[in-house]
Amino acid sequence: MLSLAVNTTTQSIIIGKLSAYARKNKTKRALWEYDNIIRSLYFLDYIDSPPLRRNVQKALNRGESYHKLRKAVSFANFGKLRFKNDQHIWGECSRLLSNCIIYYNASILSNMLAYRETKGLDSDVMKQISPVAWQHINFYGRYEFNIQQESVDMEAIIQELAQLNVIT
Repeated sequence: MLSLAVNTTTQSIIIGKLSAYARKNKTKRALWEYDNIIRSLYFLDYIDSPPLRRNVQKALNRGESYHKLRKAVSFANFGKLRFKNDQHIWGECSRLLSNCIIYYNASILSNMLAYRETKGLDSDVMKQISPVAWQHINFYGRYEFNIQQESVDMEAIIQELAQLNVIT
């Protein structure tokens, strides 16, 4: 452990050496016991610390929200795959679309946060909003793609949201 701490060796070298030893050896047992101690200390900390429990729950909720978004994105065609052999591609496409939605939402939220700060308004409410939201996304509508590229005017979106009293 000391050699890892002072960076004289790497984890892969230690794992390789431990794998070469017999299944039951003193070093492996000591590492397992050390891991059990660290895990027990974390569990005791988790039990005693409400802020830690809240942070862990928030992290779990973020993961669940992302998976719900991916499920909503991949539900196209009423949840039926059109091609049985392309499930991997289908999953990767839903992940890409989910990440695009999160990026779009994050850019809107960061612009709204900057807008609030320039106006001197309280931004604590904005920090509570998650970029994993899709109520404003049209998953099942008709999309038309023009040859002419039109850029998204974030200032106009922020101004429109401000007029709807979403920001203030």
